[in-house]
Amino acid sequence: MGLYSTYIFPRMLELALGGRVPTEYRHQALADAAGEVLEIGFGTGLNLACYPRAVARLTVLDPERLLPKKVARRIAAASFPVETAFLDAERLPFESARFDTVVSTWTLCTIPDAAAALGEIRRVLKPNGRFLFLEHGRSDDERVARRQDRWNGLQRVIGCGCNLNRPIDALVSGAGLRIARLERFLMPRTPRLLAEHYLGCATV
Repeated sequence: MGLYSTYIFPRMLELALGGRVPTEYRHQALADAAGEVLEIGFGTGLNLACYPRAVARLTVLDPERLLPKKVARRIAAASFPVETAFLDAERLPFESARFDTVVSTWTLCTIPDAAAALGEIRRVLKPNGRFLFLEHGRSDDERVARRQDRWNGLQRVIGCGCNLNRPIDALVSGAGLRIARLERFLMPRTPRLLAEHYLGCATV
C-alpha cells in the first residue's frame, strides 16, 4: 500500500462515513444483527458502535490494516469479543453454515470479484441466516448510471478500487441470496454519483 491508500484515504473515509447521517444508516442496517456475526470489509471499525446487544461474537475481515491504533481502541471498547482476520473476501477461511449474520457496509463496491465474495457469504451463512448490507451503487436513473459508467475509471483510482456503478441488488440475487428487504435512497449532502444507496437484508 502507498502513502495515499495507507494514511490519506482511510482518513477521508472517516470524514465521509463517520458523520451523523451515515451512522444513522449504519444503525438501521445492523439492527437485525445477532449471534455469530461476520463483517466483510471492516475498514476502520466504524460499525462497532452500531451493533445491537444481540451480537454474541464478531469476526471481522479486511485485506488491509487501516489506522491500526484507532481500530484497536474501537475493538477494545466493544461489548462483545472481536476476532480479526486480514484476508480477501473472495475465499473465506470458514466452514460452511457457520454464521448467523454476515454484514457488508460500503464494501461490495471495492471487492475485485464481488460475485465470488457473495457466493462465499451465502456458503458461510446458516440456513436461517441473514446478510445485512448498506452499499452505494448503480443508479436506477439511466442518465445518472451513464455518468457513473463514464467516471468509474477515475473513481477506481481516487477511491482505491471503489466502483460507482455496481448493481448491488442484482449482484446479491445473482449469488443465490433472496432479498427479503431493500430500500433505495440518496445519501444526503453527497454527490449524486456516490449518493445512490442500497440498504437491505437477504437470506439463504
